[in-house]
Amino acid sequence: WRRSRARSTSGGRRGCRASRRRGGTICASRRTSLPAPSRARCPSPSTLPRPRASSWSTPPTWTCPPGTWPYAVLLPVEVTSALEDEILIIRFNEVLPLGEGTLVIAFQGTLNDKMKGFYRSVYELNGEKKNMAVTQFEPADARRCFPCWDEPSFKAVFKITLEVPCETVALSNMPVVEEKVNGPTKTVYFQESPIMSTYLVAVIVGMFDYVEAFTADGTSVRVYTQVGKSAQGKFALEVAVKTLILFKEYFAVPYPLPKMDMIAIPDFASGAMENYGLVTYRETALLFDERHSAAANKQRVAVVVAHELAHQWFGNLVTMEWWTHLWLNEGFATWVSYLAADRFFPEWNVWIQFLEESTTGFRLDALAGSHPIEVDVNHVDEIDEIFDAISYRKGAAVIRMLQSYLGAEIFQICGNLSIEN
Repeated sequence: WRRSRARSTSGGRRGCRASRRRGGTICASRRTSLPAPSRARCPSPSTLPRPRASSWSTPPTWTCPPGTWPYAVLLPVEVTSALEDEILIIRFNEVLPLGEGTLVIAFQGTLNDKMKGFYRSVYELNGEKKNMAVTQFEPADARRCFPCWDEPSFKAVFKITLEVPCETVALSNMPVVEEKVNGPTKTVYFQESPIMSTYLVAVIVGMFDYVEAFTADGTSVRVYTQVGKSAQGKFALEVAVKTLILFKEYFAVPYPLPKMDMIAIPDFASGAMENYGLVTYRETALLFDERHSAAANKQRVAVVVAHELAHQWFGNLVTMEWWTHLWLNEGFATWVSYLAADRFFPEWNVWIQFLEESTTGFRLDALAGSHPIEVDVNHVDEIDEIFDAISYRKGAAVIRMLQSYLGAEIFQICGNLSIEN
């Protein structure tokens, strides 16, 4: 992979109103070091946005590198799906030549209600139901939104454009560089991202309030909420700013993006998701009401925020090659989130809670059907099964054991070298 351009031409526009239809075009550039077979393969489950190629009105195209082929653009002769293997197969008449080529696929689909892929989240504002469009791509649901090589090792850069209603806010991994109003809609252009995995791409469209602060080096940090709830995001904002500063020092690597947005989602299956530069949370994991929330909720917000921000380095900047190594990704983020919480709030004695929660992993590990922290994953359907207390809690316990064995200073140096290398 060298480069990927993702452009959604109508994704947010209709999804936030009555219709849930959406569509777009993705332009993906890929380098072939050897003459490639006459077909391009990318993951494609049955729920993938339907490629318009089936109608042949706008078929996929492969543009060859200049000077390498007598034809500037190759058109497919067949587009098929291998549903069991979740593969979209685009067959061409000719063998793809050496060098970098660009695959262009127009697609269309709908916002689903499954809380995965590109979906619709429903909430109430002043007694009226409202919709927002949200993405949740981990572990392997970017393919539900757009055709792609949807595996963590296939990293690319993304340049996203959205067309949305004028009254809405459009968010993605990178800052907005330009907005153009087109009557009732506007086109929102986002800055090109650094290299990243597809499961970390994020797009959100809706009506939001936010609170904002800045780190010492000028990084913008925002907490987005439903309209009228922004005050409940102030504690998470405070923790996020401190955490970015701490992790910059601890990992010896600056936070790699120009902004950090965190947003509370009403309908969200996970506790939180570490999308690069646009972290999504359940409302209970991000919002804290000083008058009504329990003290335990305050502690949960601090730990979860630190966990997701740790992933911006360990998971996003440095990424596992395959889901077999999920435990290292989640175990490390779990451990270092308690390290941050203990630094900011020593009166909480969070390491006692860490020990108590580690027993959750131990109990699961004691069952006959348990699995090791590192487990082979042979099919996409198996990935969700290992997002459990063994990967998180036992994984974190192993990380803490290694720190105790090596010593805090040596362990920190080793972690920094793993990020640097």
